[in-house]
Amino acid sequence: MSHKADAAFVPLNIAVLTVSDTRSQATDTSGQMLIDRLTVAGHNLAERVLLKDDLYKIRAQVATWIAEDQVQVVLITGGTGFTGRDSTPEAVSCLLDKQVEGFGELFRQISVADIGTSTIQSRALAGLANGTLVCCLPGSTNACRTGWDGILAEQLDASHRPCNFVPHLKASAACPSRD
Repeated sequence: MSHKADAAFVPLNIAVLTVSDTRSQATDTSGQMLIDRLTVAGHNLAERVLLKDDLYKIRAQVATWIAEDQVQVVLITGGTGFTGRDSTPEAVSCLLDKQVEGFGELFRQISVADIGTSTIQSRALAGLANGTLVCCLPGSTNACRTGWDGILAEQLDASHRPCNFVPHLKASAACPSRD
């Protein structure tokens, strides 16, 4: 067995952004569910922000986190639909160095069991930028649960095999180099 087979869990610093024109921090069940899941898993909440659905404010916040040494993962909930105000994919995609093409595909595949063909209206996406994984999920709490339980819990766990995103993420003071 190689040393990679014995990799230990590494706590990551994860920022959570909720994009909503109607929610407050008190009513943000989707953002709170992601925070609950990531902390129970052993990760650290780097920061939590709630923004109105504004392309440039979303882009500015995500760009700030991508540039920070401490933030290794950005989870965004909301703004991925087809309404006139939904602009999260447009705000984020230009910031990414590489898109994780399979993220949206897998998210839609596992969502079919819950919402049927309505899953085609999800514009969930993910990518890497400056050693930061950025994931855009729909705004519903159930969609966030699906994304975390079905994809992110394993892909943010350094012990998950055969591969995960942890080796691709920048090191931080709280998460030293995994070499």
